[in-house]
Amino acid sequence: MQVDNIKRFKSVLYGVMIGIAAGLIVSLFRLGIENLSKGFLLLAKQAKHNLGFLVLLILINGLIALIGYTLIQKDKNIKGSGIPQVEGLLNGELTYSWWSVLSKKFVGGILAISSGLFLGREGPSIQLGATTAQGLSKLFKQNSDDEKVLVSGGAAAGLSAAFNAPIASTLFVLEEIYHNFSTSVWIVSLSAAVSANFVSSAIFGKVPVLHMQYSHVIPLHIYPYLIGLGIILGLCGMIYEFATLHINYLYEKMSWVPNIVWITIPFMLVIPFEMYLPTIVGGGSTMVLLIAKVTPTLTILIWFLIIRFFMSILSYSTGLPGGIFLPMLSLGALIGAIYAQILISYGVLPQIYFVNFIIISMSGFFACVGKAPFTAILLITEMVGSLQNLMSLAFVTLVAYEVTDLLGGSPIYNEMLQKMLSPQKLLTSGKLTNLYFSIQVGSVMDQSAVKDINWPDGCIIRAIKRNEQYIIPDGDTVLKAGDNIELSTNYDNRGYVYSHVEKLTLDD
Repeated sequence: MQVDNIKRFKSVLYGVMIGIAAGLIVSLFRLGIENLSKGFLLLAKQAKHNLGFLVLLILINGLIALIGYTLIQKDKNIKGSGIPQVEGLLNGELTYSWWSVLSKKFVGGILAISSGLFLGREGPSIQLGATTAQGLSKLFKQNSDDEKVLVSGGAAAGLSAAFNAPIASTLFVLEEIYHNFSTSVWIVSLSAAVSANFVSSAIFGKVPVLHMQYSHVIPLHIYPYLIGLGIILGLCGMIYEFATLHINYLYEKMSWVPNIVWITIPFMLVIPFEMYLPTIVGGGSTMVLLIAKVTPTLTILIWFLIIRFFMSILSYSTGLPGGIFLPMLSLGALIGAIYAQILISYGVLPQIYFVNFIIISMSGFFACVGKAPFTAILLITEMVGSLQNLMSLAFVTLVAYEVTDLLGGSPIYNEMLQKMLSPQKLLTSGKLTNLYFSIQVGSVMDQSAVKDINWPDGCIIRAIKRNEQYIIPDGDTVLKAGDNIELSTNYDNRGYVYSHVEKLTLDD
């Protein structure tokens, strides 16, 4: 018992050290984005009246596109949000140099996000926190299993420092990234998240990121309308996920267009918005607070939704360091605002509940796209700084989640990871590695013959271990629950093969 107590105490200490380090790095990341963003908006304001400033803005954005493209070419693991990469690292499906990712993600993320692209800081913050913890684990000389625990703590610290939401950040790592609620994981993650939140609060203050002024709780007789809101959020979430995951297929069909062109296009398109509609650019937090304060007309809200939907998709498709976390919340807020305005116009919803619908819609939209309902509820609660909407948040979140679940929606970050792991060309030579799986009762493999399984290309079955006996399989060998199978594949294909076969061994 004493040994366990000492181990938990050490876990807390590791978590605190990781939280302080990650909190400082992510806070510097936030400061860089905020200060550079002000410079871009000031330049865009001058460009409205001065052609020279407009040319300068175009040249700067073009240069940032080139820098971002160069950084991605040097290390592909800095692309996009960073959350799928962290999940792949914790699953053992990806490996990368922590310093390379930390340095390039830091620089590339500040440049891309501050330029006005419709990207969020939270995904990169999670990866920055995770890679910081990865570096510290090398310093602490941790083994591979302990390193994963520390990396999970770093991921929680990164999100906490980005949003000042330590509880939701811890739950996000447990629910969405690490998929493990073991004592060591949650102790390190919570310690790191609280420490990182302390650091960021000391720098940015204690006011919640999306703090809104409202005082009314949605009454029960309004809840039937919340069912409709949940259904709409679920359907919109499916559309958003499909567009985000498949836009690159369109680029691949036009392979004659260089990638640098696709990266440059959003940088050029964002300039008019920076000049004439600055509140709509970036991650979306400024816009969410604005619509909650001034209540725009239905027409304006619809235009905001269209612009942010397409620009968010285009911005993320560049592969530049930047997340979809905050852009997702802003889209949810707009959908909720539009729905509320329609109900208000028909006289079925009092105006005083407009802000409530914005808040609960952010939770519902994130839950149905990220498939992390508990995180969604707690995250919005912490970001808004109020428990008043907890019941309605949970209600709409559950409805939206079930809609996407019934339609076959998958967690978007997991889908992004699978796209990363799927090789463009399976390697058939080079270093080999062995992968091991255990077949569960009720899985696809249980009671199926080897020849009837849809095995991924580029792997072979070496052996089956059953009741301490090894079996050399052939096509007619029937697999059973409890069997341990050993596969061999090329080292560079291990992530793709592992993720494919794991689904076949698990009970759905």
